[in-house]
Amino acid sequence: MGFNMGSQPSRGVAGAQYESESVIQFAPTAKGTASNKADELDSAGRSILGLLHKAAGVAEANSQHALDLAQKLSAELRAAEDRIVQLESDVRYYQERTDRAEQWLHKIFTEIEERFFRQQQQDPRARPSSQRNGR
Repeated sequence: MGFNMGSQPSRGVAGAQYESESVIQFAPTAKGTASNKADELDSAGRSILGLLHKAAGVAEANSQHALDLAQKLSAELRAAEDRIVQLESDVRYYQERTDRAEQWLHKIFTEIEERFFRQQQQDPRARPSSQRNGR
């Protein structure tokens, strides 16, 4: 029974590819000596630690990528919030100007109405000559 430690590329965390350096046999060898078994065990242990280090590196890279992305999105969010504050300020400014313009229009309308229309209603002689002659 053999244990393949990655003669084929494998997919790790976040799709990162890695390959192990060798194939490690866990089945007893023909010689069966204690020395060979210790060498195989050491080799398997080193290979497992190597894969563990690679997995930790991939996890750290993924974590860093996520952190970078979160910082970028946070900066974009702050910029959008600042833009919203600016636009809200602009809306208030233009609303105040609109209110003032409406007040002036009302004042002008009232003044015209008082000076021309009410004066004509009170004094028939103030009408234009075409209205007085019935034309």
